[in-house]
Amino acid sequence: MNPHCIYSGGNCWNCDYCTLLKGPPGAGKTLLARALPSILPRLTLREALEITRVYSVADALPGGEPLVRTRPFRAPHHTISHAGLVGGGRWPKPGEISLAHRGVLFLDELPEFGSRNLETLRQPLEDKVVTISRASGSLTFPAAFQAIAAMNPCPCGYYGDDRQPCTCSLSAVQRYQHRISGLLLDRIDIHLDMMRAPFQKPAPSKRARIRRRSGHG
Repeated sequence: MNPHCIYSGGNCWNCDYCTLLKGPPGAGKTLLARALPSILPRLTLREALEITRVYSVADALPGGEPLVRTRPFRAPHHTISHAGLVGGGRWPKPGEISLAHRGVLFLDELPEFGSRNLETLRQPLEDKVVTISRASGSLTFPAAFQAIAAMNPCPCGYYGDDRQPCTCSLSAVQRYQHRISGLLLDRIDIHLDMMRAPFQKPAPSKRARIRRRSGHG
């Protein structure tokens, strides 16, 4: 993976920014997103209690663990319903954005999410809470999550790639990228373009050090 991406990723998480990773398949977008939670600070007791309350209301506490001790990492599929993402139901329960409270919400293939779901993200990204209204009243759930989204630059995924030609027309590329509204893009702090890095074998001396560490040398 490109070291610049790792460095930029670390900065974005340390600064509590919302980040969009854009690049072709194989650029390491998902790998980087899944690795980033490991650099977040450890949960404080107050944060752990906040998360535990959310998971208790959602009936999603892990078995045998009365207290959530690690930061959540939620990666909903782009086919998720509005209630599943935001929360809802006859008796409203927290959705994915609240289950990611004090943790990470990863939205892979961002343009594939429904427009209603994407626009709903604007409020929690700004206010760190989500409010669900029903005829009987309103409920507010916490939603202070670290948001990271990933997308291909076009439907085929290779627009701008230096190794594989793109098969999409310019109009198709524009339509695909315009699925994300300007209002939502305004709430994304870092736009990181990623390219596929060439595979490099470690130098002989580095391989020897790895073998010694693993006990095989």
